[in-house]
Amino acid sequence: MCIFVKKIQLKTNLTAFFLFISAVVFAQTAKYSNEFMNIGVDAAALGMSNAVTAHSNNVNSGYWNPAGLLKLEDNQLALMHSSYFANIANYDYIAYAMPLDKQSAFGISLIRFAVDDILNTTQLIDEEGNINYDRISLFSTADYGLTFSYARALPLQGLNYGINAKVIRRIIGDFASSWGFGFDAAIQFESKNNWKFGIMARDITTTFNAWAIDEEEFATVQDAVEGQNQELPETTEITIPKLQIGVSKLVDFDYDYTLLTSFNLNVRFEENNDIISTSAASINPALGFEFGYIDMAFLRAGVGNFQNELQLDNSEQLTFQPTFGVGFKYSGIQIDYAFTDIGDQSVALYSNVFSLKLDFSMFR
Repeated sequence: MCIFVKKIQLKTNLTAFFLFISAVVFAQTAKYSNEFMNIGVDAAALGMSNAVTAHSNNVNSGYWNPAGLLKLEDNQLALMHSSYFANIANYDYIAYAMPLDKQSAFGISLIRFAVDDILNTTQLIDEEGNINYDRISLFSTADYGLTFSYARALPLQGLNYGINAKVIRRIIGDFASSWGFGFDAAIQFESKNNWKFGIMARDITTTFNAWAIDEEEFATVQDAVEGQNQELPETTEITIPKLQIGVSKLVDFDYDYTLLTSFNLNVRFEENNDIISTSAASINPALGFEFGYIDMAFLRAGVGNFQNELQLDNSEQLTFQPTFGVGFKYSGIQIDYAFTDIGDQSVALYSNVFSLKLDFSMFR
C-alpha cells in the first residue's frame, strides 16, 4: 500500500509539473513559441530532412514555400499523421490547394498537435492525505494552426511569390487558451537549366499570441508544486521571425532516372546550439536527396538538425539527424513514408511518418 501511494504521489507531481511547464510556456515573450508550426509536413519532405524550400511544388507548398503553389496543374489534397512520445501526442495535417488561373493559386491547411485525455491528479490527495479517486479528471492540450496561402507569378519569367496568413489557436484544458495571428512571405525562382532557388520568411511580422487564463481553474493548481507557480503568468507571447534559404538541382539520367539534390540554410535570429551561432543569428544547414524512377518510385535521404550539444564534462559534441524515405506515385495518388530517427539521433522520440497526396486529375 505504501508503494502504491508513492506511485500515486509521483503521478500527482508529474501532472502538476506538466501543468506548471504549460503555464510557463506563455509566461513571457518566449524564445521558442508556436514550435508545433515548425515540425514539418509531408513525409516526402521529411525524408529529405526538410530541405525543400527551393523546389516544393505541390499542395504542401502552402507550408514549405507558398510560391510553389504556382506549379499546381490541378486541385490537390494532402493528409498526414504521426505520433510523438510513444503515441502520447498526435500530430495531424490536412491541406487543399487549387490553381486559380495561370498566374495565381490558393491553398488552405490545418495542423493539429495535441495530447488528449491527460489525467489531472492534482486534487487526488486531499489536505489530510486521503486518496479520493473521484477527484481525478481528464483534460487535453491542443495546438491548431490554420493557414491561408496565396501565390502569384511575377513579370520576370520563372519568379513567383507567395504569402501565408496564419491563425493560431492553443488550448490547455480549462486553464487557458489563446489566439494568435501571423504572416509568412516567400519567393521561388527557376532557371532554364533546372536550378531552383527559394526563400521562405516565417512570421515576418512576428506572430502574436494573446492568452486568456481562467483564474478559478488556475487557482486549483497554483500550489500543486510547492514553491512554484504562485503568480499568474503573463498573457502575451511573440514568435520571432525565421528565414529558410534553399537551392536545388534536378538531373535526368537516360530519361527514366532522376536525381534531385537540395540544400537549405535555416536561420533563427537568436543565439542557440545550432552549428553556426552568434548573438545576432543561428544557422542550421540541411541536405536532401531524392532518386526517382520514371516519376513513379522514389528513394530519399537527408541530414540536418546539426547541434552543438553540451556534455556532462562541459565539452561540446556535434550531433545531427539523418533521415530516410520512400515514395510511390501512380495515377494521381502518391503515398510517402519517412523514417526520421535513424540511430536514435533525434530527441523528438518519433520516427515513422506516412502521408498521402491526391491529385484531382485522377477523377477527370
